[in-house]
Amino acid sequence: MKRLLVVVFLLAAGCSNNPYRQAQPPQQQVGESLPSGDPKPGDAKTRAKAHTDLGMLYYQTAQMATALDEARVALAADAGYAPAYNLLGLVHMYLNEHAEADAAFQRSISLAPNDPETNNNYGWYLCTRGREQDGIRLLMVAVKNPLYQTPTRPYTNAGLCALRLNDLAAAEDYFRKAVQADRSNVQALYQLASVNYQRGNYFEAKRYIGAALDLQDPNAETLWLAVRVERKLGDRKEETRYANQLRRSFSGSPEHQLLTKGQYE
Repeated sequence: MKRLLVVVFLLAAGCSNNPYRQAQPPQQQVGESLPSGDPKPGDAKTRAKAHTDLGMLYYQTAQMATALDEARVALAADAGYAPAYNLLGLVHMYLNEHAEADAAFQRSISLAPNDPETNNNYGWYLCTRGREQDGIRLLMVAVKNPLYQTPTRPYTNAGLCALRLNDLAAAEDYFRKAVQADRSNVQALYQLASVNYQRGNYFEAKRYIGAALDLQDPNAETLWLAVRVERKLGDRKEETRYANQLRRSFSGSPEHQLLTKGQYE
């Protein structure tokens, strides 16, 4: 069973069809107020950065209208501030305003060609728009930036991009590199388990799904994959253990329905 995820780095309000999401920027706590008021006066770039950072906070809490306003204020302060265009691209992407998103990302790239965040975000955007090869190219630009502290992000996105092309070998390579960059990347671990299951490498699949389950509480998808892996390996005890957990905790889920019907493939 192959599931794809709209990965969010900094796409914090995006939605996922995969069991795990990678580490994301801090979210506002319930009841906590976002900063208000105009940032202190300063030079144009300082003002643009302050409004962009504030806009990103609103973006992360899905307050898109306010995030859009902050991006526009930032660009009014400094029309050449690339991160503000990146924020615009993210907001328009979230709103499914594709022409605007594409234009904003392109503008950001033109101003800062090697910026890893924009290359990561625009790269994934292109993957979702059927331009997977172009997307992977930009994701690799992000990876190659020696100052980028989270290369696990674009590697994971590239793996998901490769899955969209049905290139399991390339996907596995990208997910391995994502895990090498961050061994706590549960999304990449899950995907490695899934890819290895599809390729018939069941012992490898068991190793990766076990590592993912050690790092984060299971959900219906991870348990269902674990059930099928153990079934392939002939370990009925472990298969039953995962199946019972799926029944108890996720009754009524699509995965539980497949289990009940015995549709393992």
